[in-house]
Amino acid sequence: MTLTTPAGAAGPVAGALPHARTRPLPTTAVRLLPSGRLGAWQERNAAATIPHCLDALETSGALDNLRRLLDPADPEHHDGPYRGFNFADSDVHKTLEAVAWESARTGVPVHEETVRRIVALLERVQAPSGYLDSHVQGGAAPSTEPYADLRWGHELYVLGHLLQAGVARARATGERDLLDVGRRWADEVTGRLEAGEEIFCGHPEVETALVELARETGERRYVDAARRMVDLRGHRRLGSGPFEPAYHQDATPVVEATEVAGHAVRQLYLLAGVVDLYLETGDTELLDAATRLWDDAFGRKTYVTGGMGSRHKDESFGDPFELPPDRAYAESCAGVARVLWAWRMLLATGEGRYADAIEHALHNVVAAATSLDGTAFFYSNPLHVREGHDGSDEYQASGRRGWFACACCPPNLARLVAALQTMVASAHDDGTLALHLYADADLELPRTGLPDGGAQDGVRLAVRTGYPWDGDVVVTASAPTPVPLALRVPGWADVARLRLVVDGEPRPVETDARGYAVVPPGAREVRLSLPMEPRALHAHPRVDAVRGCVALARGPVVHCLEQVDHPGVALEDVEIDPASLAVGPGDDTLGIGATLTATGRARPSGGLPLYRDAVPPDAADAAVPVEVRAVPYAVWGNRGEGPMRVWVPAAQTHAEQRAGR
Repeated sequence: MTLTTPAGAAGPVAGALPHARTRPLPTTAVRLLPSGRLGAWQERNAAATIPHCLDALETSGALDNLRRLLDPADPEHHDGPYRGFNFADSDVHKTLEAVAWESARTGVPVHEETVRRIVALLERVQAPSGYLDSHVQGGAAPSTEPYADLRWGHELYVLGHLLQAGVARARATGERDLLDVGRRWADEVTGRLEAGEEIFCGHPEVETALVELARETGERRYVDAARRMVDLRGHRRLGSGPFEPAYHQDATPVVEATEVAGHAVRQLYLLAGVVDLYLETGDTELLDAATRLWDDAFGRKTYVTGGMGSRHKDESFGDPFELPPDRAYAESCAGVARVLWAWRMLLATGEGRYADAIEHALHNVVAAATSLDGTAFFYSNPLHVREGHDGSDEYQASGRRGWFACACCPPNLARLVAALQTMVASAHDDGTLALHLYADADLELPRTGLPDGGAQDGVRLAVRTGYPWDGDVVVTASAPTPVPLALRVPGWADVARLRLVVDGEPRPVETDARGYAVVPPGAREVRLSLPMEPRALHAHPRVDAVRGCVALARGPVVHCLEQVDHPGVALEDVEIDPASLAVGPGDDTLGIGATLTATGRARPSGGLPLYRDAVPPDAADAAVPVEVRAVPYAVWGNRGEGPMRVWVPAAQTHAEQRAGR
């Protein structure tokens, strides 16, 4: 059977979105090209990461866990023990979602035979009630009673990923087999809520999935179910142990919360669901809460690389400004989740700062999570690896791993990357076409409005750029644009140094209230030039762990120093002169178009006592000059394991230290 992606197929967030200020384009309206960084990433995801995840579903036991539920007489029955964490089913569902969005991206369903086999397996083992969780059904959980452990059971988390996979497959291929499986379970859960049961999950995720199910089916009851779960949360109903209620997002009702707290991924998934509910209901209390928590998260609790979550013990946000670089947890799934939350905030408000957050994560913490060959991953994403670090623990590794005991991150990354094109542009509520992410891409829009499914007779836009290595972004239209174009002005860019040229004529750069430079209809070529000088960043004074240090950035890309580039010098002895920062050549072996260079010095510290006088008054300056090379954080660890650091001490002489500078 030959399937094709339906014309105008919807992406991960779709529907009427009655309270959105800007709306997603169809998946077929934007095509990222492999000549650009994002398009090349999608190609690698398709060629390597998704097949790797499919293979791992077999080797990890995730599919065998489901086969355990088959009749013992069935030739496919697996009689071995349950393997993996209790939510291993979600690895299957996230991988199926990644396959679906890859099918939507190319227009031709991929891995279809494998997908059909997995869907058939899910259909065969689903309980008559609709319930489908191999850990509970197979007797591996302490109780075979559904929802007996809402705090740790993860059943509704698994349901959420099943629903998102089903929606993705339906939108990408028109096939509703997987969606029907998920919907049967969603109906069972929704029925319980409607009957008055107080069920919600210790790991939020199902909320955003239920809203998307409502958008796909037109059934309002799923929105109501998601809202009921959000309202139940925050009253300590789930209890505690070994972590406190905040870990499970059950300490404070979300509409009353003043700061992000607890397990970072759970918090971020919950907030994505909260914004989804706002987009459907218009309840400003929800958007106000999400905005308030955004300001806290991005104002006091985000690493310069975009990572979130500073504590290993409970994978949580720490205190305000608690951002130690060497102890950063910054789980890869948190990087994915912040993108999903940011995209919904962008749809709700149209504000460019949320697109900035997407870009920041994609070019740094999210990109770093996957190796250049697409088959190895970081679970946590530190900003500093010390000499002698024991990286044998997969959750604080100094090198990427092919898979994990808790394998949530690899398929999560795969599903995000497969749908990146859906976040490149959107349609503002006033008819403007807004460009959010800069990369080589082709877009289609009809002559009389915005894309309605990639009509072949529409105006075509070609976006060409060397971004993020080059600041020139050129948009060429096949005919005069029928609508205004809004080009995002990144928050890191000095507006006074931007250049805008429309059809060969320089124009003043005036950003609107959302942070975009708007070009009126009728343009054939628009060129936006962004300043790309390297920058030395200082942290807020309360980020004690990096006082006296700088981080190096250029455009949206944060850089780091790796030991492999500095032979003969201990990386932890290196200081740099921020004033000497310059752009260096790219490196084809790392797939990067630029590096950063600086002069610095190394102060040998071997043999020094652990503690000594602050500044020996007559000490000679024993520093030796060094040439420093910084590579994008996104590609660190691809040349072997070893020391790395993002925050580097700014060089000072002893005289400067004594003077307090």
